[in-house]
Amino acid sequence: MESVVSALGAGSGIDITALVNSLAAASRRPKDELLTRRATINQARLQALSDIASGISGFSSALAARISGGNLATQPTSSDAGLITVSLNSGARINAIASTIIVNQLAKSQTLQSVGLASSQAVVGQGTLALTTSKGSFNIVVGAQSDSVSGLAAAINAANAGVVASVISDSQGARLILRGESGAANTFTLTLTSGLATELGRFAYPTAAGNGLSLAQAAQDAAISVDGVSVTGASNSFANLIEGVTINLKRADPGVSVAIGSARPTVQIEQAVGDFVEAYNQLMGQISEAGRNGAGAGAGPLRGDIGLNDLRARLLRLSDTALTSSGNGPHRLAQIGVRTNRDGTIGFDRVIFASVIATNPQGVEAMFRPGQFSDNSLVTINSDPSRVRPGQYTISDIVPASGGQPASGRINGIAMTGIENQLVAPAGSAAPGLILSVADGATTAVVTIEPGLGGALAAISEAVRIGGGGFAASRARLQLEAREITSAREIHESRSTRNREQLLTSYVAMDRRVAAFRATQSYLTQQIAVWNNNAR
Repeated sequence: MESVVSALGAGSGIDITALVNSLAAASRRPKDELLTRRATINQARLQALSDIASGISGFSSALAARISGGNLATQPTSSDAGLITVSLNSGARINAIASTIIVNQLAKSQTLQSVGLASSQAVVGQGTLALTTSKGSFNIVVGAQSDSVSGLAAAINAANAGVVASVISDSQGARLILRGESGAANTFTLTLTSGLATELGRFAYPTAAGNGLSLAQAAQDAAISVDGVSVTGASNSFANLIEGVTINLKRADPGVSVAIGSARPTVQIEQAVGDFVEAYNQLMGQISEAGRNGAGAGAGPLRGDIGLNDLRARLLRLSDTALTSSGNGPHRLAQIGVRTNRDGTIGFDRVIFASVIATNPQGVEAMFRPGQFSDNSLVTINSDPSRVRPGQYTISDIVPASGGQPASGRINGIAMTGIENQLVAPAGSAAPGLILSVADGATTAVVTIEPGLGGALAAISEAVRIGGGGFAASRARLQLEAREITSAREIHESRSTRNREQLLTSYVAMDRRVAAFRATQSYLTQQIAVWNNNAR
């Protein structure tokens, strides 16, 4: 107060603006410092939550990518990839395989060709051809607008009868090529039902006069021998002939045996467990640092935060979480040598791991490649289990594809999308991305998707990212506080502005009064001097 009095002096010769600014700044400074301190602490907490969320998301994504890469699952092998290639079916698990396959014959599709015409626009004649395939009989109509080789090909393709038409132009002219589906049962014929035999009849097959299409390749089934047993098929791909394996035929070579075996990734799995432990401990260290106890600057930004403690508790339970449900082998990380330490980190006992994987390799492998099961053999799962949310799902109201209508059904009461004989769980369902194949007679099924390590970690990451747990609640609370601080700043700014205006009004009024007092003082001083002079 002494400084203010000193500044005022004895009249109006003071800097009112500087004085008001100084007083207004002094008045608002404590609140400014309080809000700045709150904002700094809140931002540090939000940043710590964001860093941890990014850490758990990156951890989960890296593990998922490694699992989906396929090098953590036993893979089928072929001794001659030039004759046969093999691959593991989605969601399948295999044990040791030892089979011998001989490829006697590849599956082929019936192929017909026409004689060469002048060009793809050469007229073929108007009329109707009846295309008969394993799917039924289809009328191929050629009118005035489609009377050409290209027009005929387009009409055949539009029928969706299982025959693909194309036009090849070379030194022999423009030829119509028709190719059916592979397999002996997929032969097809073209019969002239209206039109001239000398025009549209040139594209019939077969014809008694030999005036129609010629056979370039006959349809036939693939013929192989598996461990001495003869097997035929319409395709050069055999799924589950060896359970869990798809066999693709590349070339026929009768008498040449191809050994089909398997390779178990024991070393890769051990390395993956070790890498998991290392990444887990790094993340747990980040969490511990953020929640560090202490006073003042020694405390972590999230000390005592409920959300952080919830995330830490979820991670601590991971080593004792059931990752698989089938089989008699290990189902938890703790059973393969991954144990939780007192400080929250985990350790990896490689001796225990070696013993368990030697006695039950499939059980250990299953933790990294989750299984998927249907309790109805007429409903099979085609999707990758690592891309579907783990859980048990009820499939009801199944109607298999029929009469050109795709299959239909519901998952946990929500309609699925039908694509021919497949059902796809939509984005709004409990298991988006689940793909099922349904056969005639299927009505209901219960589908189980095991979590595996990737699924269990993804569930924790999802809880952090989307919500439903303490971590999300902490983030929402801090975001709300950030908005409240912003609002408090706006209110404080408005009040400070009004306070300055009031101070300015008061001090200007005071300044005027002081100036008036000084004028009166000067007048009185002069009058007194006059009175004194007159008195002499």
